[in-house]
Amino acid sequence: MQMLKLWRTFKEGKENFIRNGWLTFATVSILSLSLFIVSLSFLLGMTSQLILQNMREKVSVSVSFNPDVTEEKIFAIQKELMTYKKEIASVEYVSRDAALTQFLAESGNDPTIAQAIKEIGENPLFASLVIRAVKPDDYPLIVSEIQKSTFQNDISRINYEKNKKIFERLDRINKMTGKTGLALGAIFIFVAILITFNTIRITIYSHRQEFEVMRLVGASNIYVRMPFIFEGALYGLVAVLVTIILLYGIAYYIAPFTNGAMAQGNFMDLYLNYFWYLFGGLSLLGVTLGVVSSAIAIRRYLKV
Repeated sequence: MQMLKLWRTFKEGKENFIRNGWLTFATVSILSLSLFIVSLSFLLGMTSQLILQNMREKVSVSVSFNPDVTEEKIFAIQKELMTYKKEIASVEYVSRDAALTQFLAESGNDPTIAQAIKEIGENPLFASLVIRAVKPDDYPLIVSEIQKSTFQNDISRINYEKNKKIFERLDRINKMTGKTGLALGAIFIFVAILITFNTIRITIYSHRQEFEVMRLVGASNIYVRMPFIFEGALYGLVAVLVTIILLYGIAYYIAPFTNGAMAQGNFMDLYLNYFWYLFGGLSLLGVTLGVVSSAIAIRRYLKV
């Protein structure tokens, strides 16, 4: 008996959802936009974090030595650095010739660059040690210790500062993007609640004569109110489906620009990997927004 009543109230809520026409379209559109902004901000924030993490894992510190420092001394320094196994994962020696070969290869063997080096008459690059840390967070400590080491006067240059500035800039952009997305999401969620609230209010107003009849035949308060709760939940669920489709389209479009930028592959892979978590979270948020909006409208305008 209870299941039958529940089904009837759900059916009534569904009919209200369909009958409202343009109001339903406007409500679902605003809810979808709100959920889309929140979920896209979440995915973009996660993407930027993963890209940053991937970059940090690939980065290394290159310590270039003065031309008068012998290979034997550099090898001794390499051996000394390798004793710090807690912070340093590897230390690779790059000779002057190897550095020049790598530089020319990275420049695409540009004949202009090759000619300029030929005119100089000697290899302008220095021998170096390429250091990879166990964890990206260890680099500041490693660089600090090298700068205070006994061989600090043998060092020509450490390339960490440039990478450090890049990471700091990316961190700031990531935080700004996250805050902007959350702010916009909060604004649109407020608008979505307001629109859904007014839609339910109009539905209640259009059914005001039916309520009197229902009360005369002994309908309970819950039976009268439940169709509007189901109606609000339907707004949320349909908005979730629209949002998931929109996110798929955005992921498909962005995917080529993020190939190889993170361990997961690209933006589409990230979307598919977290699809069910995303769907579950959006469903909970969408239904909650719809039900809360309905509950506020019922409490204020439905007097039974």
